[in-house]
Amino acid sequence: MTSEGTTTTKRHHHPEAMQQQQHPPQLPTSTTTPTTTTTTTLSFLLLLSLLSLLSLSPSSPSPPPTLHPHLFPTHRLLLPAPSSLSSPPSPPSIAYLISGSANDSVRILRLLLAIFHPKNQYLLHLDRSAAQTDRDFLALIVHSMPIFKASQNVNVIGKPDFAYQKGSSPLSSVLHGASILLRVDPNWDWFINLSAADYPLVSQDDLLHILSYLPRDLNFVNHTSYIGWRESRKLKPIIVDPGLYLEEKNAMFYATQKRELPDAFQLFMGSPSAVLSRKVLEFSIVGTENLPRTLLMYLANTPSSASVYFPTLLCNSHEFNKRIINHGLRYASFDEKKEPRHLKSEDFDLLIGSGAAFGSPFLPDDPVLDRIDQEILSRSSGKPVPGGWCIGELNNSCDVWGDANVLRPGLGARRLENFFVELLSNGTFWSHQCIVE
Repeated sequence: MTSEGTTTTKRHHHPEAMQQQQHPPQLPTSTTTPTTTTTTTLSFLLLLSLLSLLSLSPSSPSPPPTLHPHLFPTHRLLLPAPSSLSSPPSPPSIAYLISGSANDSVRILRLLLAIFHPKNQYLLHLDRSAAQTDRDFLALIVHSMPIFKASQNVNVIGKPDFAYQKGSSPLSSVLHGASILLRVDPNWDWFINLSAADYPLVSQDDLLHILSYLPRDLNFVNHTSYIGWRESRKLKPIIVDPGLYLEEKNAMFYATQKRELPDAFQLFMGSPSAVLSRKVLEFSIVGTENLPRTLLMYLANTPSSASVYFPTLLCNSHEFNKRIINHGLRYASFDEKKEPRHLKSEDFDLLIGSGAAFGSPFLPDDPVLDRIDQEILSRSSGKPVPGGWCIGELNNSCDVWGDANVLRPGLGARRLENFFVELLSNGTFWSHQCIVE
């Protein structure tokens, strides 16, 4: 088994990630067959017309990948698409960072299978609270499981970070993961940060299908400038996060004094989880403007900085403050203390009715996850969610792959479509976009 900070293959070495291969194989463009081509509905046309009001132009689609000889032994187009039919937009690619802590390796593997698609990139991170054996277990699965070994789009961070829940180290960990994903693959379109407690409510075919019709510099981030009680508890206190400079886990240090809120920029708060465009991550990590670094310096000693950084960055940037949707595409339910409560079987109808792409948080192996697998994702235990790229037989349909650009959206795509139409057409969209309250 490879040691910390080494790759999971013998042919390549990355200083920060245990990888299978730095550059995954590319799949060729293939015309979608009539059985997989879906008709854009009237409501979705409304969505597109509303998005045009944002004056956004989608970035160039990702170059399609090529066939991998071990995955496509019987690849063929079943039917050529009639030339009279217009081709659907090219599916985007999503870069996922999946993070967990001690005893989360099995949960991360289940989540990985539930959101797996050959077009995407995946980076798995177990923080320093987890045993090295858990990290080695994930690396071994990625290296040996045929679907991951062949797709070569799953990597494991070998040199982990600490991530204190209330400190600034979680933000450092997210930016660390995003920087690795930017280096591993230059072609993904959106970045999604998930924890081991998250789970999808739609298939990747559903999500990629809907995102393919949206501008690729659009961002989905919960945000508000209303601070309220958070001012005294989460913004004015001064802390020192030991996760940034100590090897061993230690107690958070709180200063006795508090500081005033900044007036050089407007603070916004939201959820640590978001769907961010590649442009935002490049702006934050390798951009030439100083706003990202100024915010990092300010938030380094602020509690819950992960829920402040991206909302504040986007809303204070003229380049991005008109490219933000005030929703993170996640469903969560809160208790009387304003803390997220664990979702259970009795929440199933609310989860599906929300139209969200993900739900959080879930307990490990909760029965509601089995119900989501069976009724929503059609996923069998230990297997990925079958999609348009799976052309094998019955329960082993994903053992033989077709064209990864072919999507087979289902009812989840319709729920997402309705969600976007309602979100952008209810008259409150502009009033909820980076507004100072």
